[in-house]
Amino acid sequence: MPKEKIKKIYNHLKKWYEKYERVLLPGTLFFGVIVDIFTFTSININTAFIILGLHILFSGSAIYFLNAYDIKFLKKENHILQFIRLICPLIIQFSFGALLSASFIFYIFSGSIYVSWPFILLLIILMISNDVFRKYYLLARVQISIFFFLLLSTSSIVLPFILQKLGATIFISSGILALLIILIYILLLNRFTSKDKFNIKKLAIPIISIFIFINFLYFLNIIPPIPLSLKEAVIGHKINTANGNYTILVEKTSLIEKIIPGITIHKQKGESISLYTAIFAPGNLKTDIYHDWQHYENKKWVSYDRFSYSIFGGKKTGFRGYSIKNNLPEGKWRVNIETESKQVVGRVYFNIVEVDIIPELIEKVK
Repeated sequence: MPKEKIKKIYNHLKKWYEKYERVLLPGTLFFGVIVDIFTFTSININTAFIILGLHILFSGSAIYFLNAYDIKFLKKENHILQFIRLICPLIIQFSFGALLSASFIFYIFSGSIYVSWPFILLLIILMISNDVFRKYYLLARVQISIFFFLLLSTSSIVLPFILQKLGATIFISSGILALLIILIYILLLNRFTSKDKFNIKKLAIPIISIFIFINFLYFLNIIPPIPLSLKEAVIGHKINTANGNYTILVEKTSLIEKIIPGITIHKQKGESISLYTAIFAPGNLKTDIYHDWQHYENKKWVSYDRFSYSIFGGKKTGFRGYSIKNNLPEGKWRVNIETESKQVVGRVYFNIVEVDIIPELIEKVK
């Protein structure tokens, strides 16, 4: 194809891109979210992790190419490179949006919104700013900082799955892995593009700040225990197990009561209350789950008992378990469903009211 014709096509596409940029950039972000919803709900988790890795590769390559082209490290006369440069911002937006939404999907399903909301809010802000502050996203320092955050977020999701373990050591290891990857990446950028633009000292401050901040959130138990997720939690009266089934007696609740946290349980004096939970864990992951029963007293939550049971990964419906608490006084109660390090997977709120005659109960079989 003649160079003049290629140049004409390029100019036409460039004008079209500039005209619809405000639609194209958020559109790629939205498309990335839709792809992730399909990916993490419809396909094998190993395939989902491969796709995450491809997004990391695409975004990292696009950042390198974009900056190498803009500082004239690559020949601008090459028409193919001009076309690639034109779509690079879309590739970065799509991969950043996909990785942010992937992290959001994993974290929203792996922890209680009542505990993890600051971290989930941070992910939402980053997703929104991916569109609102899209021009800033094209700055090298901002790109590298967000790229590191996504590396850290992704490694904290994937590493527990690979090692089949949870805990602070695994989380810290995922952070160190992300630091090593971003260090190698910056060294390559520094060597093959602009030493001033990708100076390690200039980029160290935002990267180290992100690393410290995320670890700070983790040790405050704000970050949920990826890759565990609470599939179901039922609070009720008596619970029995037979033939691999769990049968729990619960009070009838309206649709509004099911939506709003904090159901009321009417019990007779001396009667026990039971909590049934199903926890999903992928692969062969083995860990202990704890039910921490807490009563609201003197404007604070006081822990009464902490029961545990072991779970084994690989069951789509979740590994089931339960705990029973006797002699619950009236008032507000909650049960934290958590790991050994007290990272909250889920939380159940309820009120206890003592009565002479309990309401009609129905059986739930699990």
